[in-house]
Amino acid sequence: MKRPDRAFGPWLVSPWRRGLVAALAGALPMLAFPAPSWWWFAYVALVPWMLLARSAPTGRRAAYDGWLGGFGFLLAVHHWLLPSLHVFLVVIAALLGALWAPWGWLVRRFLAGVPSPGRIGAALLVLPSGWLMVELVRSWQGLGGPWGLLGSSQWQVEPALRLASVGGVWLLSFLVVAVNVAVTVLVSVRQSRMPAVAGLVATAAATSAAWVWSPRPEVDGRVRIAVVQPGVVDGSASGDKRFAREETLTRRLVGKGADLVVWGESSIGFDLADRPDLARRVATLSREVGADILVNVDARRSDRPGIYKSSVLVGPHGPTGDRYDKMRLVPFGEYVPARSLLGWATSVGKAAGEDRRRGTEQVVMDVGHGLRIGPMICFETAFPDMSRHLAQDGADVLVAQSSTSTFQHSWAPEQHASLAALRAAETGRSMVHATLTGVSAVYGPDGGRIGSWLGTDASSAVVYDVPLARGVTPYVRFGDWPVHGALLVMAALCVSEGTRALRVRRTAPERLAPRVRTSRESPARPGR
Repeated sequence: MKRPDRAFGPWLVSPWRRGLVAALAGALPMLAFPAPSWWWFAYVALVPWMLLARSAPTGRRAAYDGWLGGFGFLLAVHHWLLPSLHVFLVVIAALLGALWAPWGWLVRRFLAGVPSPGRIGAALLVLPSGWLMVELVRSWQGLGGPWGLLGSSQWQVEPALRLASVGGVWLLSFLVVAVNVAVTVLVSVRQSRMPAVAGLVATAAATSAAWVWSPRPEVDGRVRIAVVQPGVVDGSASGDKRFAREETLTRRLVGKGADLVVWGESSIGFDLADRPDLARRVATLSREVGADILVNVDARRSDRPGIYKSSVLVGPHGPTGDRYDKMRLVPFGEYVPARSLLGWATSVGKAAGEDRRRGTEQVVMDVGHGLRIGPMICFETAFPDMSRHLAQDGADVLVAQSSTSTFQHSWAPEQHASLAALRAAETGRSMVHATLTGVSAVYGPDGGRIGSWLGTDASSAVVYDVPLARGVTPYVRFGDWPVHGALLVMAALCVSEGTRALRVRRTAPERLAPRVRTSRESPARPGR
């Protein structure tokens, strides 16, 4: 009988070669995300990785395949961070890749050999649940946050966005992995193809039912929101130059009936209390345009110690008092975790020289015209719970202020802009994603794009007609229920595996100890 580790040929017998293949297989899902944005590829992207893990000769080797695949996945999805973090990104990917080691073991446990229909049915629940556990753990802000969740690759697929309103990005990740499991069985085990097809049909039926049942956002009004994107501003005194360009672009909005004007992240590099001249200039713009202006201040505050990133609302008479301080900071970009131990990262890449301070609570701002907005800053749009809480607190429109200037010629701007589509669909609230240098975008309450993107080569001010929707989506009402369901599945698996181990131990034949010969017994004639 052919050994399982030879299923891909003798070349993979070498652990080093096999490890390289695992890392490359784990990197494949990157093609489903922007910029390539091959969303359809997500449904088969895990198949090579799973085929490798199921063929592992031992559970330990399958765990290594999972680990190295996770390393390849994280390195590929975050490759645009290499110019900033250099070798440190490799270290982070190697550490966090270990989260996929148990998942690799589970792939072998349920798909090795010729799995029975029962095992395939269990795999369709267990393997997606195991993947969600990995996504849940790495979504913690201190471990880098939920960038590159598999379900977020479906940001431009209308049926997927409908499902996001039911179970968030977590439900999409679960379904994508489930399809990959069924396809893996179809291509690898001829005898088990019928159960795999049945699993695909069941997944499609459940997805279709959720798609039909999920309520559609009810649009009951519109507001006009302007996005000001100044573009790249380099050289000395770039803060003053950027402000002047934003000022010029905002004046182009006079007479266009905007209800709100949004500037990007770090659009003002000075505390407005320290620079009352800038506050007066923004207030003048507000009067001329006839709308409040949401700016973003990245500066040391005058009323408390430390540097903050803050969304500040400015009206015709100056700052209104509505302010939101960013709560979830970018690891290494805005603070260095355990700086006493990892501070050396500042000498290797472009890590933050000084930690920024965190805000303490989310804020919903009333900008007039009956409009309430929920601001988020940059990295925070990756967290579905933040937009969900803003919707619960009464935000009519979600607003993100961002800047990916450091990664201008990478896949990062497109990936970041795509996240707003999911946040809009999950909450049933339109979302405005305004940046300094692109990509800026606006999405309706169903996650569909409104107008065109402002790309990384644009320096412009554009007004969007943004629909307002009422009602509460199932995701906002019930929260991360797919994650809770996955936790129950994994808990049931642990109980089942523990019971099985006890049963095996109890039914194993007792090993009889060899009889001890006494000094009176003869080897030839026992008992004599």
